[in-house]
Amino acid sequence: MIRCPHRLLPILAVLGLTACENSAAPFMIDGAQHAISLIREQRYFWSGEVEQSLVVSRLPKCQRRYPIEAGTTGDVRIEVFEAGTLLWAFRQGSTWYLAGTEKCLLQPWPDAPPTPPGREVGSFVRVEGELAFVPAGEAGAATP
Repeated sequence: MIRCPHRLLPILAVLGLTACENSAAPFMIDGAQHAISLIREQRYFWSGEVEQSLVVSRLPKCQRRYPIEAGTTGDVRIEVFEAGTLLWAFRQGSTWYLAGTEKCLLQPWPDAPPTPPGREVGSFVRVEGELAFVPAGEAGAATP
């Protein structure tokens, strides 16, 4: 029988209470079948880094997951803009991505213009501690 020293029990209890972030939120373009979702995964509770991916889907034709620049546990803000027919631009800080839902493609946009390519659709942010997509114009819904 393996014995656990009583001094380690509080440490084990704290470790059991700490959780890694594992969340997702969709930007629904035309219902759940045509959407782009942000997925955030924190591999280790002691790490402040959160791996992020965008899932571009237009079912039943296609669905693909693409890794994007890592985020942090406390910070989420990715803005979404219209960029053309079935084309969307994502701004994460100073990093831009283009997503096309016709063939479910995503690529970095290193030569993005200084101003957004079209109307702002919304942003991926935290709302009351949960990851969410908030449509543009819904002021006050996001919290840090």
